[in-house]
Amino acid sequence: MALTGRAALLAALGSLPVGLWDPSWTGLLAVNAPLAAACACDFALAAPVRRLGLTRSGDTSVRLGDSADVTLTITNPSRRPLRAHLRDAWPPSSWQPGTEVAASRHRVTVPPGERRRVTTRLRPTRRGDRRADRVTIRSYGPLGLFARQGTHRLPWTVRVLPPFTSRKHLPSKLSRLRELDGRTSVLTRGEGTEFDSLREYIPGDDTRSIDWRATARQTTVAVRTWRPERDRHILLVLDTGRTSAGRVGDAPRLDASMDAALLLAALASRAGDRVDLLAYDRRIRALVQGRSAGDVLPSLVNALATLEPELVETDARGLTATALRTAPRRSLIVLLTALDAAPVEEGLLPVLGRLTQRHTVVLASVADPHIARMATSRGNVDAVYEAAAAAQAQTERHRTAEQLRRHGVTVVDATPDDLAPALADTYLSLKSAGRL
Repeated sequence: MALTGRAALLAALGSLPVGLWDPSWTGLLAVNAPLAAACACDFALAAPVRRLGLTRSGDTSVRLGDSADVTLTITNPSRRPLRAHLRDAWPPSSWQPGTEVAASRHRVTVPPGERRRVTTRLRPTRRGDRRADRVTIRSYGPLGLFARQGTHRLPWTVRVLPPFTSRKHLPSKLSRLRELDGRTSVLTRGEGTEFDSLREYIPGDDTRSIDWRATARQTTVAVRTWRPERDRHILLVLDTGRTSAGRVGDAPRLDASMDAALLLAALASRAGDRVDLLAYDRRIRALVQGRSAGDVLPSLVNALATLEPELVETDARGLTATALRTAPRRSLIVLLTALDAAPVEEGLLPVLGRLTQRHTVVLASVADPHIARMATSRGNVDAVYEAAAAAQAQTERHRTAEQLRRHGVTVVDATPDDLAPALADTYLSLKSAGRL
């Protein structure tokens, strides 16, 4: 039996014939004093683990899909060099599947009285707080025969924020907002617009915007330009009940609703409007109020990071009452919820009048793109049945949306990728029409 590496070294130290090699270390040490002495010496020369000083530093927040670096500083106060294997343990969702071993395990050598740093790179797969578990260190002697092992607990939390993928649409929406805001002259008029300036008439301008008094004082025809009023109040209401847990593609509906809410909040805050957030099912899950324009988006992102769907039926009466308390004066209330017939007809419609009587209400819902694909299926019997089922689901959804429109609600029904820009366009349309 040929031996190499550590086994050969043990056999040599114990002066044993290779053919009599016993793989049991216990039995070997019991009958070989030189080997036992070598192992004891190796163990004694391993740097102590308990006396090591460990501190953390690095990122405390990261957007979902990005990487966060958390650094461990290891200080060796002993007189022996530290030769160690280190495992920095975090929850499994802190890494992409299959990458945990490579990311969390490190080899480190620290001379006596010195310090070294190792960095653990996290790439979380879920929103929320990721908390460090423990640091396990295995310290080896110079021969690598025996090791000391111990653990240290170093609390550290990395908050995984919503990815806000719809921010790519923000520049185009801001460009349209600048047009409405009067930086580019436009002729819009509504009950919620303010006079901006006068300019010379251009063929094609709305004749209703001609200022006849100003025209009489000069040699050219003057027209008024308008800009939407600022300091409007917008309340984003996230339904976190059971319908928000339904998955559309790879993510719950709630995640698509969050993304749409963030784009609208970024746009509205740039327009000078005040934005608040309410997340509710049977109780308040998150509430953000009274933030300045520069602070509203970070506050919303931080509040949404730990929000998860609750497997309970949403209390529509409680939601309505809480929304009315949160928005005591006329506001734009954006309700991000499901457009399913039963929850809307049994829960929302009976209390909807309390909202629409005082506020402008927009309902935004996440549509499943798989239903649209099913509706176009053909080719075999199963595909035809799928198409029929999809058509029935779409008809029911359209009927529910029409019921809401008859109650004065503006309905935005779009797939996860299209919901955020569609909701932003609806906001801009309401603003240009003076309905805010």
